[in-house]
Amino acid sequence: MDNEEALKFLKTNGIVMASAKGPVPRMSEVIAGEPIKGSWWGHAKGHEIYSVLSFLEDSPDVLVCRLIDGKVTLVHRRLWPALIRVAEHFAPERLVRVDHEHTSSGRHINHETPFPLWADAFSQSAANALTESQAFDALGTWSQQPTERST
Repeated sequence: MDNEEALKFLKTNGIVMASAKGPVPRMSEVIAGEPIKGSWWGHAKGHEIYSVLSFLEDSPDVLVCRLIDGKVTLVHRRLWPALIRVAEHFAPERLVRVDHEHTSSGRHINHETPFPLWADAFSQSAANALTESQAFDALGTWSQQPTERST
């Protein structure tokens, strides 16, 4: 799977997990073309998975956050208005934008931008046009589970 195919898959699905098991597809397994037991780093397509995930994480059309179960979740821009509309139903830490930096020394640094600072004006405006029900429907059935919402 190349970068553009992965972005198209994400756009179609709207929300995917990077690699953790959850109620939406795992991008690492989609890239590998098969279920992965254990860490994807040891998979035969580990370099391809890393490359494609890095491309997606760097895309301006992708929000990287910990939306589902506190695990790395990729949200395509088309669902940002829905997510913004129902943001109050999620714990604030689930909506933090995470930007991964891989330093030349091999260190991995996360830079975080809290919600709503990452939300662009178009998505915020579009969110105002949605009802709460429409937003949850757009996000999918996983979002309507009480355990996913903040208390």
